[in-house]
Amino acid sequence: MNHDVIVLGAGLAGLAAARDLAAGGADVLVVEARDRVGGRVEQTALPDGRLVQLGGEVVGSAHTAYTALVAELGLSLVPSYVAEPGALARATPEGVSAGDPPHWFGPGDDASHRKITAAFAALAATVDPDDPWSHPQATALDRLSVAGWLRDEGASPAVVRLWEIGQLALADGSYERTSLLAALRKHAAVPGVGHYEYEAWEGLRVAEGSATVALRMAAGLDGRIRTGAPVEALVVRRSGDCSVRLAGGETLTAAAVVSALPAGPLRSLAVTGVGEELLTSLHHQRHALAAKFVAAYDRPFWRDRGLSGLSECEGVLGSTWPQNEGVLSALIPPERYGVLLGTPAHLRTRELLAEIARLYGDQAHRPRAAHLRLWGTDPWTQGYVTQWAPGDVMAVGPRHGTHEPPFYVCGSDQWVAGYMEGAVRTGRGAAKEALRRG
Repeated sequence: MNHDVIVLGAGLAGLAAARDLAAGGADVLVVEARDRVGGRVEQTALPDGRLVQLGGEVVGSAHTAYTALVAELGLSLVPSYVAEPGALARATPEGVSAGDPPHWFGPGDDASHRKITAAFAALAATVDPDDPWSHPQATALDRLSVAGWLRDEGASPAVVRLWEIGQLALADGSYERTSLLAALRKHAAVPGVGHYEYEAWEGLRVAEGSATVALRMAAGLDGRIRTGAPVEALVVRRSGDCSVRLAGGETLTAAAVVSALPAGPLRSLAVTGVGEELLTSLHHQRHALAAKFVAAYDRPFWRDRGLSGLSECEGVLGSTWPQNEGVLSALIPPERYGVLLGTPAHLRTRELLAEIARLYGDQAHRPRAAHLRLWGTDPWTQGYVTQWAPGDVMAVGPRHGTHEPPFYVCGSDQWVAGYMEGAVRTGRGAAKEALRRG
């Protein structure tokens, strides 16, 4: 069976690419290993009709590719948890506190934090997010960890701890093992006063459910998506005679191939015909091994304590936030993923609910529903966000996010800062480039 383009993966990136390719007149087929579309975007419904997001949820005001797509699909954006009343909670071994400053701050720590944040923003302004490799100190900045830079700049231990708890709340890798150049590049892509502006990154959500974005794109591609079709091998030929072998031996052919696979699953493919430089770049990308936990309640009882539902934690959980009325989301960062996997499966939900109860009270033990998604060990994701260890930006190099026609790449990994924005932005970009080349 011959097509103009075969798209590997029916997550947001693959669907966005396929949608634009089809609109441009291409005969496109999407092959997806799972029995559903959406990738790390997924939802279910409670008996009372409330939607529960089991995957990606929030975007920000700076995420223009995603917000434009939402508008095209006839969906609507509303404020996310950032508009919730109440204070942020922080849970550490010493206790739980609400608001700022953090309970471990002492005299001088707040001033140290302001000074360090300003220095970080100033340094980020010297980095071109589209070409960080051109920075005169690129190699040195990439070799240095964020935590190492903080200490070099004179940040107090309390400030280093604040930055670290915030980083793990995002379920990215520890700042002890995160490239400074990667962090500066991310900030340069979406600059702000703080080193992570929640409004710019996470201030919006789709009222109809973020997974509805994927479902609506898939509905428009009716007949062009094959689920339950894992890919085993890919042969790319400059002549345009590309082949995709599925598990079970079936081979599909096309003039071009768009890979929308996450970095881990892409490494599992036998790929021939793609240049060594690009493959080396793609195969050097790594994922933060993380998990998502969701607990749905009858009402947002954390408000009774004057709390917003947003937290940063040093337990197995890295963070919580309210995704919908009475529904709490939580992330387990990579530094604690092994602890979660080491917990007997039948005890995991109970122990995670106990951590939520420590934050918000005993009602947390009695959710109407609870869901756990182990992205880090899911064979079709093998992780969450792209994790940039010291040295990785230079190792991946300027081929990051680039194409080698008739082979095109897209996905959240292929944008400077990941997220659902990265999936949509690069998916549409890959389609545009493929159509331009005919």
